[in-house]
Amino acid sequence: MPAVSALLICIVIGITDGDTLTAHCESTTDAAARTIKVRLSEVDVPEHQQPFSALSREHLASLCFKQRADVRPIAAGSGLDRYGRTAAHVRCNDTDVNSEQIRAGMAWAFDRYVSDRRLYDLQDEARAARRGLWADAQPIAPWEWRRRGANQVR
Repeated sequence: MPAVSALLICIVIGITDGDTLTAHCESTTDAAARTIKVRLSEVDVPEHQQPFSALSREHLASLCFKQRADVRPIAAGSGLDRYGRTAAHVRCNDTDVNSEQIRAGMAWAFDRYVSDRRLYDLQDEARAARRGLWADAQPIAPWEWRRRGANQVR
C-alpha cells in the first residue's frame, strides 16, 4: 500500500493498543475509501506484558473508538513503519490524541521520534502528578522493556 500524505477523514473501527488504531478513511484524492492501521507518531506505550498496557489501550478507545478521526500522516520516509502502519498525528473529538495519551500518563514521549518538544512538558506534568503509568514506582519505558527482552520479570 502506498504511503498516505494528506489529511484523512476517518472513522476509528478498532484499537490494537495504546498507540495503534484501525480506521476506515475517505480518500481526499479519489473516490475510493480505505482501511488503514495508524500508529500514533512521537509516542510509545507499554508493551502488552507491561503494567498499564490495558489501561493505555482503554484510554485510546475512550478517546477515539467509533469516532471521527482526523489523521495527519507524518512525512518521514515512506510514511509507513516496519509493520505497515501509517505513522500519524490523530485528532478525535477535537482532542490531539498523541498529546492526550502522554498527558494522561498512558504513553511516553518516544525520544527517538519526538519532534514536538511540548510532549516532554506534558510528560513531566503527568510524572509529577503520578498519573497513569507514573503511579508505578519505577516505570520502564517500552523501548527499554523491548531491549531487555519481553519475558523479563519485574
